[in-house]
Amino acid sequence: MRDALQPDPILQSHLREAPWTSVATARLPGTGPVTPGDWLRVDEAYAPQIALRERLIAARHDQVHALMPQALKPAQELLSLVLAEVAARPDFQVNETSVIRPDGKTVQLNFDKPLLTLGVLVQQDFCILQRMGDEHVLTGAILCFPASWTLAEKIARPLTTIHDSVPEYGNELARRVQRLFDAVRPERPLWRVNLLLYHDATLHQPRLETDRRVKSPGQARFVRSERQCISRLPESDTIVFAIHTVVVRRSVLTREQLEGLSHYRSETT
Repeated sequence: MRDALQPDPILQSHLREAPWTSVATARLPGTGPVTPGDWLRVDEAYAPQIALRERLIAARHDQVHALMPQALKPAQELLSLVLAEVAARPDFQVNETSVIRPDGKTVQLNFDKPLLTLGVLVQQDFCILQRMGDEHVLTGAILCFPASWTLAEKIARPLTTIHDSVPEYGNELARRVQRLFDAVRPERPLWRVNLLLYHDATLHQPRLETDRRVKSPGQARFVRSERQCISRLPESDTIVFAIHTVVVRRSVLTREQLEGLSHYRSETT
C-alpha cells in the first residue's frame, strides 16, 4: 500500500529494543521505567519522519488529529512538558514563540492547537486518555503513523472497546492495563515496546475495524516496532501515551533478535 506522501521507505538503521529478548518485556503488557531524559527520542529518521508528518497534517488533517473539548487543557499541558524536555537537548532551540528543530526548521508555537504543534515538533505520536467512570477514554490524539487502526473509530471510546479487534486484549489483560494506568505516577513514566512484521514500510497505515486483513505471501521484509511511553500529566491528572515508531529491514536484526523472533507473537501484514 505504497503511499504517495511517502514514496520511499523511511527506515532506522537498527532495532534498539526487541521485546522478545527479555522475559520482563515479552509478557504483556511488558512495561519498565523510563530512564530520565529518555521519554522522547530523536533518532536518525527524525528529518524524513518529521517531513512526512508535515505532509500528512497538511493533506489528511482529519485523519491524523482529533481533540475533544475536555482534552484541550491536558494537550496544552503536554505541549509545555514536551517543550521543557526538548529545551534540555542540544539539538533543539526553544524560544518564547518558536522552536528550531534538529533539522534546522522553525516551528511556531500555537497553544490553541497544541497537538498539531507537537505533530511537527517531535517524532512521537501522542494519545490523551482521561478517566471517565471505571475506564480511561481516548479524548485526543495526534496520530500520523497508525499501525493498522483508525483514529476516527477510536476517539471517545474507552480502552476496552478500543481494543475490541485485538484478540490478545482479553479481560485479564484489560484489568492489568487499567491497573497500570491507575498506578503510573508523573515522576515515574513507563515504557513498553511492541512488534509488527510488515511487507510494506509505509508509516501511515490506517485500517478500519471492518477491513478484512489480507495476508501477503512470503516472509515480511520489515520489522515495525513502537516504543510506547505511558505517563501522567501532573496538573490535569491525565494519561499520555507517546508512540515512537521504528521501522527496520529484517536483514539488520542481530543474530539474537532473529533467533527469538520466531517464538514471539506478532502480526504480519
